[in-house]
Amino acid sequence: MWAFRKPIPRRLEVFLGLAGLFVFLAAWQGLAMSGAVREQFLPSPWAVVEAFFRLFTERDFGADIVISVGRVWYAFLLAVVVALPLGLLMACYRSIGAFFEPFIDFVRYLPVPALVPLLIIWFGVGEASKIAVLFMGTFFQLVLLIADDTKRVPSEYIESGFTFGANQWQIMRDIVIPAALPNIVDNLRITLGWCWTYLIIAEIVAASSGIGHVIWALRRFVKTPEVMAGIVAIGIIGLLTDQAFRYLHRRAFAKQGR
Repeated sequence: MWAFRKPIPRRLEVFLGLAGLFVFLAAWQGLAMSGAVREQFLPSPWAVVEAFFRLFTERDFGADIVISVGRVWYAFLLAVVVALPLGLLMACYRSIGAFFEPFIDFVRYLPVPALVPLLIIWFGVGEASKIAVLFMGTFFQLVLLIADDTKRVPSEYIESGFTFGANQWQIMRDIVIPAALPNIVDNLRITLGWCWTYLIIAEIVAASSGIGHVIWALRRFVKTPEVMAGIVAIGIIGLLTDQAFRYLHRRAFAKQGR
């Protein structure tokens, strides 16, 4: 169990995960019951659960969830469509990498919240600005991750392909992409999580729907249980998406041991 970097049985892994969650909830409940923090600022876990169900029965929270999921996936897929070919080209052709990488490195360090006023000027206060915020928070990180994954493909694979007479397109299609794809898919899972973290920022910009809008509207009335319930909803959706990605990754690349 305590062997360094050794795998543990799946049942033990699940048990430890549930135990960690239980300890966290118990500590949270104990702190809430102790009176050390006012309930207005730290409601109990059960109060948050009750607020979670109230959001669905009183505010049509399901519709807000659908809208937010649509925004996140639209922006994420748009980022993937642009970042995937660009990242591959940046890694395979050094001239393309030298041209794009300094600019991408510069932009990815800019805080996305600071760009919100500029994005509103460019795209207005409609859906375009919200998608732009999510895209900006995802694309510039993703393209560099894809380029790095592509660079890790062993040179021996590429040299062997040229030795057998393959052209550049065949090398890219039959060697580079299949070899890099497991890591690329894993990084897609990570960057999708990043995209969700920018949802609140995206949906406080003149929004009238979405999880972020609900959270931002409720905090004005200091409805802390409902605010925390909205945050928990984002966490649940993100966790379910992450686990689905993990499952598909294991199924798709099981033969590669990835």
